[in-house]
Amino acid sequence: MGHALAIIGLGKIVRDQHLPALAGCDALTLAATVDPVAAALPGVPHFASVEAMFDAGIRLDAAAICTPPQMRAAIALPLLARGIGAFLEKPPAAGMAQAALLADAARCSGATLFTAWHSRMAAGVEPARQWLAGRVIEEVTITWREDVRQWHPLQPWIWQAGGMGVFDPGINALSILTAILPDAVMLEAARLEVPGNCQTPIAARLSLRSANGTPITADFDFRQEGEQTWRIRVDTDAGALLLDNGGAVLTLPGSAPAIAPDEEYPALYRRFAHLLDTGTSDFDLAPLALVADAFLLGEVVQVDDFHE
Repeated sequence: MGHALAIIGLGKIVRDQHLPALAGCDALTLAATVDPVAAALPGVPHFASVEAMFDAGIRLDAAAICTPPQMRAAIALPLLARGIGAFLEKPPAAGMAQAALLADAARCSGATLFTAWHSRMAAGVEPARQWLAGRVIEEVTITWREDVRQWHPLQPWIWQAGGMGVFDPGINALSILTAILPDAVMLEAARLEVPGNCQTPIAARLSLRSANGTPITADFDFRQEGEQTWRIRVDTDAGALLLDNGGAVLTLPGSAPAIAPDEEYPALYRRFAHLLDTGTSDFDLAPLALVADAFLLGEVVQVDDFHE
């Protein structure tokens, strides 16, 4: 039967990605769902709150928390206290202090804690990391521009404090960046463009640097129309490496683009099942720390109001 898992939050990402991935994972069994608004799935116990699920006596080994980020820490803490492993959709929390509390709770209870950076599981990411190892990295340029109306329709939480705005997709790029570079990365400066009727940025420009001095720039924008762009370019002493389509397509110098099927979420659940089996955690906060620093250090510029 595998580990008994609850899914908390039944939004678009769950229906598009989590449920199909779980259906193909024998190591995990969907035991319950929690959402105060969404309809139940056929044949799966459904609850309006985590407390109601606890009261019903559902046996759980783990839970995937797929709510807006503002809610994740408060939901995860009582689960971890009961020894229930937590799979946290990205970003794992709305702030670094919340994330630190989760790490402490997992250490105290021995529960598994997993930051599910799905873009790190894109087909080109691990080959890119291996190719870059030992090479001189001269410059990194990130261009992550998409249409928010297409990818986040009618999701007002993304514009509220803690919702991340354009960093909701942008943190995917930072998760890849911190996975493929051999050195740690720090933020030096940021420009955040915030609509007058929102609390989070619709666009951001970041200046970063690796520990060995490599300059890195990132351009995040939610206002892209037409072709969408999710690209990381790494210039090295051996030529330029390109990761396109969010890490799915890798192009090495002198080679044709390498394209592979999308296996991000199946790979995440396989990884989570392994962590549960071994009683270990994988809780990397490097991408979240860079976003937090952008809010701390960034120059805020007001731009036109955003309307769906």
